[in-house]
Amino acid sequence: MEEDIAFYLEEAKDHMDKSVLHTEEELRKIRAGKANPSMLNGLMVMYYGTPTPINQVASVNTPDARTIMVKPWEKTILSEIEKAIINSDLGLNPVNDGETIRLNIPPLTEERRKQLMKQVRAEAEHGKISIRNVRKDVNDSLKKLQKDGASEDAVKKAETDVQELTDAYIKKVDDLVVVKENDIMTV
Repeated sequence: MEEDIAFYLEEAKDHMDKSVLHTEEELRKIRAGKANPSMLNGLMVMYYGTPTPINQVASVNTPDARTIMVKPWEKTILSEIEKAIINSDLGLNPVNDGETIRLNIPPLTEERRKQLMKQVRAEAEHGKISIRNVRKDVNDSLKKLQKDGASEDAVKKAETDVQELTDAYIKKVDDLVVVKENDIMTV
């Protein structure tokens, strides 16, 4: 029974790690006024009829703080990349020069900053909910173990450990939010 409890605690830690990493990835996609190649992560381009991530069909880099440059490996998909950017919710206007696509990142308005802050907080809340769901699942498993004969003291200690893990991982998400908010609010 003790090894089962240790297993559940390890599983909880693993799932909470994944929740924090996912939240970090989602926050990275939110634009903070500076050009960042990761802003295009998740953007799919039709490549020979197949949706393909943009970073698999082109190099994406930032020549300066306000520009993203996309250089496709095949010039034939330039228009597909342009179409994907226009149809995305990034709100960027691509400039196609026949060889590359330039995306000029405009400075954020105060209103847009507030919208982005709401988006950051919503993503953080999704991450926290995910962490709390892991806690709930582990606690349910611990209760089941107790019914199957595990000692009440061992289960109570494990529940306390799970709560401490939950608090620690929620703090990690909060720390990510603070960093992202500072990034967004820096003019």
